[in-house]
Amino acid sequence: MALADDDVLLREGLASLLERRGFDVVGLCGDSTELISLVREHRPELAIVDIRMPPSHTTEGLDAARVIRDEVPKTAIVVLSSHVEVEHAMDLLGSGERSGYLLKSRVTDVDEFIETLERIVKGGSVVDPALVQELVAAQRVDDPLDVLSPRELEVLGLMAEGRSNAGIAHQLWITEGTVEKHVRSILMKLRLPATADDQRRVLAVITYLDAR
Repeated sequence: MALADDDVLLREGLASLLERRGFDVVGLCGDSTELISLVREHRPELAIVDIRMPPSHTTEGLDAARVIRDEVPKTAIVVLSSHVEVEHAMDLLGSGERSGYLLKSRVTDVDEFIETLERIVKGGSVVDPALVQELVAAQRVDDPLDVLSPRELEVLGLMAEGRSNAGIAHQLWITEGTVEKHVRSILMKLRLPATADDQRRVLAVITYLDAR
């Protein structure tokens, strides 16, 4: 794993935490250029990056994420941000699976955070619930999700939070088989292209976020 954040205390503390949980940290850095070099050299399973880093503190981290996704697509990317930045989150998630957008202030449960990282490394796409809520609050008039039932919207919202079918079933107190039926119905109603199921789930989440 490679980790980039210009906050040295956060960077060192997070690295120490992850190493204690079994992650192999190949390098730490405080800017996007060094992160790209680390990833090119070590090709880690995971890169954790802040969006705003030197020199301009605007989108350096996101720019680095794009380079990593293009050059080392097998490296999962997690953005840890201090702010809800909808456009940046959509840009990252739109690049494919094995990606996550999490708010630093909401990482309060270590076990849950580690589980989330592991899920992303395995191919998942995770969105911080706070981002989902903000997108829902800004609902557009022309809503492509109008074709979905209230229960399907609930299921899709939980998918957007990165939950598995089993996790959705537990949250909604329904069977995993029922969740699978809802997911199939969602994918059909949204008329997503006939690609691999995992990729269609990501596309469904992107549709959900883009419509909110």
